[in-house]
Amino acid sequence: MHSSHFSKAALAAVAFAISGSAHTWIEDMRVISSSGTFTGQPGYPRAFAKRLPGVDPDAAMVHILPPNNTPVNVGITPNDVMCMPSQQKPTQSSDSPRLKAAPGDMIALRYQENGHVTLPDTNPGKPLNRGTVYVYGTTQPSDNEKFNDVHKSWTADGTGGNKKGKLLATQNFDDGQCYQINPGPISAARQKQFPHEADPLMGKDLWCQNDLVIPKDAPSGKPYTLYWVWDWPTKAGADPNLPKGKAQTYTTCMDVDITAEGSNANKAAGQVSQQQNLNEAAIPGYVSKLNAGQAMLATPDQTAGAAPRAAAPSTSALSSPSQPAAASQPAVTQNPQSVPNPQAAGVTVTVTATPPTVTVTAGASQAMSTLISTVPKSTVDTTASANSNPTPQGIPTISLKSFAGTASAIPQATGGATGPYRMTKRGSAKFRNI
Repeated sequence: MHSSHFSKAALAAVAFAISGSAHTWIEDMRVISSSGTFTGQPGYPRAFAKRLPGVDPDAAMVHILPPNNTPVNVGITPNDVMCMPSQQKPTQSSDSPRLKAAPGDMIALRYQENGHVTLPDTNPGKPLNRGTVYVYGTTQPSDNEKFNDVHKSWTADGTGGNKKGKLLATQNFDDGQCYQINPGPISAARQKQFPHEADPLMGKDLWCQNDLVIPKDAPSGKPYTLYWVWDWPTKAGADPNLPKGKAQTYTTCMDVDITAEGSNANKAAGQVSQQQNLNEAAIPGYVSKLNAGQAMLATPDQTAGAAPRAAAPSTSALSSPSQPAAASQPAVTQNPQSVPNPQAAGVTVTVTATPPTVTVTAGASQAMSTLISTVPKSTVDTTASANSNPTPQGIPTISLKSFAGTASAIPQATGGATGPYRMTKRGSAKFRNI
């Protein structure tokens, strides 16, 4: 692909150039029809500041925990609050009203990826799923809501922590199709796979989204408060300046005016179209699950999470958004996924969590997989083992082809005729196994 001609230095320069605006928060909320299209008017977070030319919205919209200048060894404390000062009370900017939705309605929370998905090398040691988003809901918000009272305390059944709210959804930050326009290979691939007409709101970028359901027991006639939490930690040892890692979390606080009757999700589920105007559509895999009554809850694995990839294999094994990673989403590496090799009959490729493991049929001369994994900048071991005892001549050939950067694979023959056989690739943060 043409974007592979960009050097790492060039991509780093692009990442640096956009870093001044690379913060993320909820930009708007939309109600989703049962067919997956947006309906009605958009809604906005509390005290929303729109992005305007020449105006830096960070001061008005960025809420990072732990707060800047907090010692790394301190982290998030019991005194840290869920909402930034301007969002601690349920007030709206005059031109940015609340979303109106009914109990049981599906809604989308939309945000910009700002290179966190399409330029993953910019921040070493970050989760492969680009972080995990948690969405909490409550009818009893507090102006001084403590972060730790909510995050990983409130549960889906409403019995966790102080029992004032519940966990509504847990999803990947990367929804599998969003992108920022930049010269990186992920952006180039997604622009081709998920084209859309530039609009005044998103421009040529395609925003990410989390899709969820307003609880059916949300009382009508009053606001229902949502807390959006993006957990994006740096793991220990990935950054020499952060030997013990670092907590890094962003939040947005918002309210939904609950109306008496919905127009879509409360009615019979319609057919979810896979070919929709992406400017006005939710993620099809999410909507199918929500229409089926699945709560979109999962236990995320932030170290073996999903890796951004250019194209999703068209197999049912990779098309469920009930885990963090979904249809048109990054490949799930928490559980093995098998993909038949279209070029070698009888060969099956299985990709598992880090370190990536590839298993092929004994004696196969080549195994091919179009799955792409993203890993930290370090030595990556890929182990291949035969399904039965091969002869030395039947040792399967496993190769890793770099499609970004200049690093090359270094084969290391280890073990005997029965394997394992190890190939190590150093340097580049992305590889394709073919």
